[in-house]
Amino acid sequence: MEWRWRWNYCYKDVLPFTAMVTMECVNVGLNTLFKAATMKGMSYHVFIVYAYAIAALVLLPAPFFSYRSRVLPPLSFPVLCKIGLLGLIGGSSQIVGYTGINYSSPTLASAISSLTPAFTFILAIIFRMEKLYWKRTSSQAKVMGTIIAIIGAFVVTLYRGPAIVIVSSRSMSLQQPLNSSKTNLVSGGLHSASPNWVIGGAFLTAEYILVPLWYIVQTQIMKEYPAELTVVFFYNLSVSFIAAIVGLATERNASAWRIRPDIALASVVCSGLFGSCLINVIHTWALRLKGPVFVAMFKPLSIAIAVAMGVMFLGVALHLGSLIGATIISIGFYTVMWGKAKEEMADDCGNGTTMDPPSSYQVPLLQSYKNEEV
Repeated sequence: MEWRWRWNYCYKDVLPFTAMVTMECVNVGLNTLFKAATMKGMSYHVFIVYAYAIAALVLLPAPFFSYRSRVLPPLSFPVLCKIGLLGLIGGSSQIVGYTGINYSSPTLASAISSLTPAFTFILAIIFRMEKLYWKRTSSQAKVMGTIIAIIGAFVVTLYRGPAIVIVSSRSMSLQQPLNSSKTNLVSGGLHSASPNWVIGGAFLTAEYILVPLWYIVQTQIMKEYPAELTVVFFYNLSVSFIAAIVGLATERNASAWRIRPDIALASVVCSGLFGSCLINVIHTWALRLKGPVFVAMFKPLSIAIAVAMGVMFLGVALHLGSLIGATIISIGFYTVMWGKAKEEMADDCGNGTTMDPPSSYQVPLLQSYKNEEV
């Protein structure tokens, strides 16, 4: 009995946590690699088509195994339509997201991605997946945390400030075009963000409004058809078709569709295998197992990862605005999470639905507290 509880705890808590942290590291690395590739002249429209086509090719056998499964329900036409809608949302988010990275940097992308929990919370209210009780401190904390996180995102987008960590001139800096175009607004070191930086922030904000919507639709699909590999295959296939239509309309030069065997090819292959394939499968699995809020709560981790990788590998200077904004976003995020945790504990205490593990096994502090409250 104890070993079964240990396995369930590892599978439902430890493994999803470890997988999500790893996927955030991989995602930041892929964004950094993509930025380096676009600096060499690669079109991000072409990049999306090839990356998702590679992922679809890798997952091609998945539908055949799902078709022979006796456990899964039949892959109905309504489910395929929902996957097509998911592809439209995901393809749009990828296009605007890579446009934002192209105008700004992976560091800004990771900072804005911390708004994902806040936007997820807002959309959950709109779709009646979350309820607000204004007299409860938990609901007040969720609302205040959402507002604080949005303010932090505006700080990161609109204010860069002086450089805290200045990279060597020998490093390949992604910020050089941005630094040269900044203008001084007020004496004392306050600078406005460059036009490219603001445009990039706007595109990235649009992306991370679409990402929570992707989480919600994907969660609904997994309730109807719980086969991660098959769903992600059709999703990648639909995104590649959508991106191909957009790419053919925007990139009419045939030379833009030829990938050279350099960092562009490495970026496309790595993004197809580890981004469009692995990350999407892991996120889909975590959405089915833990829900959209759990997946969204790991986005703030990407700030520290992106800053470290940007400084070490790409020569991106660390600015005061990024540090202040990231701190504000993190405060808002964890305020929302505190309110969410308190609300769930109140619901569990009210319903009396806590599950006691074997007494010989030491349980986590939060679970122990919840059991004591019951």
